[in-house]
Amino acid sequence: MRKIILALFMAASVSFAELINGIALTVNDEPITLYDVEKVKVQFNIPREEAIAQLIDKALFTQLIKEHNITVDLFDVNNYLEKLAASNGMDLYQFKSVIKQKYKDYDAYEEQTKQLILKQKLTEKLVRGNLKIATEEDLKIYYENNANMFKMATNVKAVQYSSKNRKSLESAMQNPMIKLPDVNSSPIDLDQRNLNPQLRYMINETNNNQFTPIFTAGDQYVTLMILQKQNEQTIAFENVRDRIFNIIMQDREQKFLKDYFEKLKLSADIRIVR
Repeated sequence: MRKIILALFMAASVSFAELINGIALTVNDEPITLYDVEKVKVQFNIPREEAIAQLIDKALFTQLIKEHNITVDLFDVNNYLEKLAASNGMDLYQFKSVIKQKYKDYDAYEEQTKQLILKQKLTEKLVRGNLKIATEEDLKIYYENNANMFKMATNVKAVQYSSKNRKSLESAMQNPMIKLPDVNSSPIDLDQRNLNPQLRYMINETNNNQFTPIFTAGDQYVTLMILQKQNEQTIAFENVRDRIFNIIMQDREQKFLKDYFEKLKLSADIRIVR
């Protein structure tokens, strides 16, 4: 009986190892395992075919990065974040402070930023000389056709929650109906024109009936429950010109990159193993 159980255990172990190490397909001789496919399926809750398509794109992307010898370092990340901060009226230190309040795992955000920069650098290599640059007329047409994208509410109604205890404040955010003794709440009306850039950024990134990330004010932890944004005004074209240029060029780059990868798949050596 012990021999039978041992044999069954060994068979199960071998089957599990085959699942982990078994090759599902290769992309230019680079293996993608059955485990890789299953992991993406579960992570994104998608069918097997979509998971395989994602993994093929990822493999081709990684191979192109190596082929063009593209790297990203901390200087690249800070330079990218500095430009993003400036576009929101902040310096790098202020912007990082907001991001760390908004995202619990800053390292994960930084890793996402690195991947984004890698993609940008690759796109620059591939589209150089192949992409039409947006003209002033293109920018104005986009601005007129997408006016709702460039509105900002001058007045904001909110409820301010504050506490010296961060955990208590987090509990209040999870259930605002519960009154906690060390959490104060009061309705406030805000004029965005008088707010500092960090707070304005957080408010504009927060939808109605949601909380802003927690920030500090003096010795208190504070969050705002945004109730209503009123008196929306269209931001002047000159103030969003650079933003529109980036949107249009990113759209054109994405389309070019999508077409490029579709053609690349046709010429790539992709072999389905199982």
